[in-house]
Amino acid sequence: MRPIHSIILHCSATRPDQNFTPAKLEAAHKARGFTECGYHYYIRYNGLIVTMRDIGKIGAHCRGHNKESVGICYEGGLDSDGNPADTRTFQQKYALRSLIRCLQSDFPGCHIYGHRELSPDLDGNGIVEPDEWLKFCPGFSVAGEFYPPNLEK
Repeated sequence: MRPIHSIILHCSATRPDQNFTPAKLEAAHKARGFTECGYHYYIRYNGLIVTMRDIGKIGAHCRGHNKESVGICYEGGLDSDGNPADTRTFQQKYALRSLIRCLQSDFPGCHIYGHRELSPDLDGNGIVEPDEWLKFCPGFSVAGEFYPPNLEK
């Protein structure tokens, strides 16, 4: 098994009225030249957790951070007008917390990041600020929700 030191959270950047199935997610990644979906897990609006890539395989979800991470994507991330938003359902929030608990049990000490937090610190001040984000993904503040670890919400 490869070493896992981080869990990186993503959104599919789709609107609430879109039914972005695991097959559509896989097809979108293949259209970008990947051999399969780059995320390890996908969480549907109803809370279903779908395994997309074997956890033993290096992901293709966050350039420069794939080797020792697990990628989790949730369906949604855009409001009905196409603007970035936290569109997670109660079921998705519950599934995400449960999956993270399991992964942290299997890989103690894993740090949790939102994709946007791993954008480059362009001004070199040690903080990746919103104007430096390459993407809005995952649509909510991972630091605000999971640090200090707050999986009881």
